[in-house]
Amino acid sequence: MIALGTCHLTRRFGGFTAVDAVSFNLLPGARHALIGPNGAGKTTFVNLLSGALPASEGQVMLFGQDITHLPQHARVRAGLARTFQVNQLFPQFTPLESVTLAIGEREGQGATWWRGARHGAEAARLLDDLHFPEADRTRPTAELPYGRQRLLEIALALALKPRVLLLDEPAAGVPPAESREVMQAIAALPRDVAVLLIEHDMDLVFRFAERITVLAFGAVLADGEPDAIAKDPRVREAYLGTAEVAHG
Repeated sequence: MIALGTCHLTRRFGGFTAVDAVSFNLLPGARHALIGPNGAGKTTFVNLLSGALPASEGQVMLFGQDITHLPQHARVRAGLARTFQVNQLFPQFTPLESVTLAIGEREGQGATWWRGARHGAEAARLLDDLHFPEADRTRPTAELPYGRQRLLEIALALALKPRVLLLDEPAAGVPPAESREVMQAIAALPRDVAVLLIEHDMDLVFRFAERITVLAFGAVLADGEPDAIAKDPRVREAYLGTAEVAHG
């Protein structure tokens, strides 16, 4: 069964077609990257997958369920979670509080999240799995280095127990000294979660991905294993004058 799939998925803004009849399959447990030059339609495509934008045409399927017209919160309940290019965190909360809150929301407890010691223990285990430093777990999020904030966003997504996780440029804005933590956390994500990584950092893409899909002008230009994508002349041409595709 396909974990997440699209069929002729299209999004138009007036006379401009941002995503053009994209058919795409993400397999269970996949480590799949979506790349493309600036303006290729990557973020619009992810917004269509997550429900942040409605499709003009086409279909989105999650483990055989048609979710094309489901709102974002219903897609989350169905097992689809995402992170964002710009993090969306609670700056006054500590990481431990934020993850505990996310677990409480997942369990439908809302404002009573803080009463569940079990949720706090689960939050601590999740942060352990991501090697989130203990000293930073009780600091206000606003005081954390940006790399740790990106790591926290991944933790919050995982707290929802997704079956599919969309990572939208998780290394964006992260200083090189902190990016290793983010990369290690992504590499250690559980295999029962299919991951689609949208990223400009080609080093991260080729370290992570077992399959790569390339978008250009809103359409699929190429799809295949990393070695084949790195050697594809169409991909090199699409990146000419922007970011060169390198694998090594």
